[in-house]
Amino acid sequence: MTYETRTTKLAILPKGEPLYHEGTTEIEIVDDAGGEFLEISQHGEPFSGKIKIDIYEWPTVKAAIEKMIKECKSYE
Repeated sequence: MTYETRTTKLAILPKGEPLYHEGTTEIEIVDDAGGEFLEISQHGEPFSGKIKIDIYEWPTVKAAIEKMIKECKSYE
């Protein structure tokens, strides 16, 4: 039997903070025996929850997110 190493989870967090920081966002490849998909989660207040994204819907979701980011007003 041969083995492989896969990266299945990434953490995005403020530089220098621990993994359990409330601002940490995790992106993970998940497979519930129906094919792989991405799960994006946050575990700190006020932002806590998960979304699941099928790999085939990602281009459309990404385009919609980028469109809405452009629509956000900046109050700087």
